[in-house]
Amino acid sequence: MSATHLVGVDCSDCSERALDYAIERARDSGAGLVVAHVIEWSRYSFSTAQENEQRHKRREEELERARTEVIDPVVAKIREAGVEARGVIRHGHAAETLAKLAKDNDAASIIVGRSGSSKFKAQFFGSVASSLVQIADRPVTVVP
Repeated sequence: MSATHLVGVDCSDCSERALDYAIERARDSGAGLVVAHVIEWSRYSFSTAQENEQRHKRREEELERARTEVIDPVVAKIREAGVEARGVIRHGHAAETLAKLAKDNDAASIIVGRSGSSKFKAQFFGSVASSLVQIADRPVTVVP
């Protein structure tokens, strides 16, 4: 494998197009893919004592559900296309987490879909793609 590219997935149509683009590019260049799914989670959110007790359990359940419903099928699709792949799931702010994962995995680039959240949320909080382009220390490809 000559290089690795990180591709962010979130089950949106745009994410699916980004994945297809990443597979095509990886297959053409002999690169591998690291597929990342980020579950939005703020460690700074305020919770009651009862909510804090359940927090770890909920996180573990979310990770398992994301692995079986999102990452495992995507990695299987990539491997069926003849591309080496592995999946990663993390909790956190999506753009910050993808940028860190790219660095940690020495990814040559990051590939994401243009939108995955609602237009309302993107207008008020900024899109993941837009934030990622601003903070990443490597090339980011945004697929429409």
